[in-house]
Amino acid sequence: MHPDLNKAMPSNQQNERALRDVVIVGGGTAGWMTAAALSRCLPHGQRIRLVESDQISTIGVGEATIPSIRAFNQLLNLDEDEFIRQTQATFKLGIEFVNWGKPGDSYIHGFGQIGRDQVVAKFYQYWLKMVQAGKAPDLEAFSINTVAPRHAKFMRPPKDMPNSPLSDISYAFHFDAGLYARYLRGIAERQGVLRTEGRIVEVQTNAQNGLITALRMENDELISADFFIDCSGMSGLLIEKTLQTGYEDWSHYLPADSAIAVPCTSSETLLPYTRSTAHQAGWQWRIPLQHRTGNGHVFCSQFMSADEAQAILMGNLDGQALAEPRLIRFTTGKRKRAWNKNCVAIGLSGGFMEPLESTSIHMIQTAIMRLLSLFPDRGFSQVDIDTYNAQNDEEYQRIRDFLIMHYKLNQHQDAPFWQYCREMEVPKEVQHRIDLYRSHGRIFRLGEELFADASWLQVMHGQGLRASSYHPLVDQRSEEDIAYFLSQVQKTIQKCVDVMPTHAEFIAATCAAEKVEFGVMPQTQRYGT
Repeated sequence: MHPDLNKAMPSNQQNERALRDVVIVGGGTAGWMTAAALSRCLPHGQRIRLVESDQISTIGVGEATIPSIRAFNQLLNLDEDEFIRQTQATFKLGIEFVNWGKPGDSYIHGFGQIGRDQVVAKFYQYWLKMVQAGKAPDLEAFSINTVAPRHAKFMRPPKDMPNSPLSDISYAFHFDAGLYARYLRGIAERQGVLRTEGRIVEVQTNAQNGLITALRMENDELISADFFIDCSGMSGLLIEKTLQTGYEDWSHYLPADSAIAVPCTSSETLLPYTRSTAHQAGWQWRIPLQHRTGNGHVFCSQFMSADEAQAILMGNLDGQALAEPRLIRFTTGKRKRAWNKNCVAIGLSGGFMEPLESTSIHMIQTAIMRLLSLFPDRGFSQVDIDTYNAQNDEEYQRIRDFLIMHYKLNQHQDAPFWQYCREMEVPKEVQHRIDLYRSHGRIFRLGEELFADASWLQVMHGQGLRASSYHPLVDQRSEEDIAYFLSQVQKTIQKCVDVMPTHAEFIAATCAAEKVEFGVMPQTQRYGT
């Protein structure tokens, strides 16, 4: 450190400014992910306490994830096979969307890259030229992450084959969210996190500055802290009920406001992808785990009753239901500030984005990493808080726009819900993306947004949006040359998929979990996404 800085801030004074006590309110996936990460990364001497009540159930923010979850697990130094066994997990290569463009349609939004980008233009621009001429197969043929799941195949990318399409395999997981929380709880407690069980009856604040000072428990215990993390779910006990931060409602863009969730017995084929099937006023998720299948029906209560939605869900299960269906109500949107005073909201307390693209757990992860990068001391610098909130807002808005695209581009002709979605006014950024792609198939990533070009391409094309032309620079190569290039990519991918094991075979050989008797569910298990 520069000597002048040492004079300005002596080491003992630095220690005086450091946070001593951090309290996390709420367990579940958000609470225990936060506890596990902070207890691993914060300096020794900072005390972390998690307060939760066994009497308050959690929604369970997700069983389907995206590839970034692997980085979080690596941060915690988790053994991947052990994590899979502990959480009854399976692998995920993407999401299949059924009936989304129009009834009968099916496409996969796969992780990873499509083809091989060239120096002059991206791969998909060459494909666009040929498909517009009727001389190329559909987009799915050019990514191993979309070909492999159609054959129920999976393997991890080999480290010794950098030039093979096998090295392009990008994967995430389906796992039991309740078992994941329990697994992380064990890790966090071994790293020094103190768990307190009980109900909070009062949140105390400083009358002068409004900072939260303490929680009073049902047994009259007073839990004081410097910094509070709200993982209390949609109720937002600290961020909303105490600090009255406010909520930005996005239901005019994403009108689904309800979900019914239920687990069922597994189907015979273990598929390495999530399935989303559009219905009359919403969509149904299907998430295959090792011990069961997770199911749910997301719908809009203005266009369908809960009884109707439940009947559709129960009539489209792979097997026998393992619990009573559970109704969840929500409002899509976010808190106006994720960080307010000395409180940060992580998980559902900070906002809700429907699980269409499996982003819920990812958003917990990014909130935690953002907090670590801007971790405060007792001064609670306003510029740090403002930076956190700006980055959080940007992330929410870009994910919102990606979800809107699925609904906006539907072609359902006989359902009022889908007609509303098709005709609704969308944010100008969404309309600009549509217009830009419709012109010459151009896609540009905005800042550090989550979804890359390949994701936007797969959804826009899969939903039926068609480019009227292609990038003029691809004409640098002849049609014959492009056709040969595309055919070689397609053939190579198919050859790789042919030698891959099935998803079930790979799990059986590497990370099979202990068998669970049907109908016997761990007490910590939660359903839904």
